Amino acid sequence: MSAEPQQAGATGPLDGVRVVELASVIMAPYAARQLGDLGADVIKVEPPGGDMTRHYPPTRNPGMGVLALNLNRNKRSVAIDLKAPGGRDALLALIATADVFITNIRPQALHRLGLGYAELAAVNPGLVYLNAQGFRSDSELGTRPAYDDIVQAASGLVWLNEQVSGVPYFVPTVLADKICGLVITQSVLAALHHRDRTGRGQHVEVPMADTMLAFNLVEHLAAATLDPPEGPIGYARALSPVRRAARTADGWMCILPYSDRNWRDFFTFVGRPDLADDPRFGTLPDRARSADELHALMDEFAGRHTTAEWRAFCDAASIPAAPVLSLDEAAASAYATEGGLLRTVEHPTEGRYRLIGEPVRFGATPAGLRRHCPRIGEHTEQVLAEIGHHPTTRTPLETR
Repeated sequence: MSAEPQQAGATGPLDGVRVVELASVIMAPYAARQLGDLGADVIKVEPPGGDMTRHYPPTRNPGMGVLALNLNRNKRSVAIDLKAPGGRDALLALIATADVFITNIRPQALHRLGLGYAELAAVNPGLVYLNAQGFRSDSELGTRPAYDDIVQAASGLVWLNEQVSGVPYFVPTVLADKICGLVITQSVLAALHHRDRTGRGQHVEVPMADTMLAFNLVEHLAAATLDPPEGPIGYARALSPVRRAARTADGWMCILPYSDRNWRDFFTFVGRPDLADDPRFGTLPDRARSADELHALMDEFAGRHTTAEWRAFCDAASIPAAPVLSLDEAAASAYATEGGLLRTVEHPTEGRYRLIGEPVRFGATPAGLRRHCPRIGEHTEQVLAEIGHHPTTRTPLETR
């Protein structure tokens, strides 16, 4: 199956918003890509060698690696060497036309380049200036570098894994980068709303460690929410060492009775209706206190039926359940395919590749693919001409 970008006139809900992205790796480019999917004109400013993720293998052509194809869609690329004469002027000319500036360059480096909030706000007072980095800029850790693994460790996430498995594993996805990317997008939209009401731009900072700590504490603050605490930090159900998918007669499945009615139906189905009146399992608080015992019973009962039999029973009883799918199976499932969550498209230079779909559906202003990932600096001349910037030297720019 092949798909082409939407018609040039197709717009998303952010049509008319211009975003300048000065960022690398995943977090901030992921946030800017979401804004681009929603219709914003995202201009990715990158050095002549490109964002480092462009070179992540495999690649069919230099600078067009697999991560870049989806992270940089719906963007235009302008290549500028900010340390060369005229480079900063070119960026400032672009900032003067922007609604949003997103960067994950550490604040001290931004100040060395003369690209702090004060300098950019002087050029464009209505600018939403968002910088994201590992730690709060006003903290003693503010100058430290950080990537996803560092933030997983600093925010307690690795510790949570150790409580369950005995090993301080990292979550096998760049979770901190992607969650913080979502928070960046949310924060940009909130600041744009404020600007539309007041006419004023503002500086927004998204520290990764703070964002992930707040995220992890939602359920894990638990009994430590109360002062004085009535128990240790940590959500007991999630930290149960036996909490896992259940092995059925022919596979693995997540079976999650939740309400009192769900559990009564479950116990009846497995031939133990008496357990519904067991004081350990009668109510939600009872089950929370007996989570380990409940998971052990689930393991014992699950193997009595096939995955298909569990699926039929759970559907009939309105019990949440799902078979355990590999990532390949999930991406190739009828559900994902019918929803367009992964489809094959044709890139003008890279050929066929798999496009990660936009999961949110807008009835009036659909989001989607409007342009494929650009080559490094593909739009430098076009964009600078649009804003009327004509540098006296081409040294800081790489044009294609």
